Amino acid sequence: MTVTETIDARGLLCPLPVLKLRKRLKSVPVGDVVELWADDPAAIVDVPHFCAEAGHELVSQDDKTEHAVYRVKKKK
Repeated sequence: MTVTETIDARGLLCPLPVLKLRKRLKSVPVGDVVELWADDPAAIVDVPHFCAEAGHELVSQDDKTEHAVYRVKKKK
């Protein structure tokens, strides 16, 4: 899996990390993987929920000590 783009949303609070992810996914081709770095505690719920609702695939979710890393594959 190759990450096409990375979004650094550390320091941003809900709903900004998901809004940045949604905006970036609109601009990349289907099949691309976008990586999101977020330290907002709500992102652990918001990102998977957004992916399920929008029809994208949450490829991985890694909790780091200072931030979480989400990899999302654009599906449509």
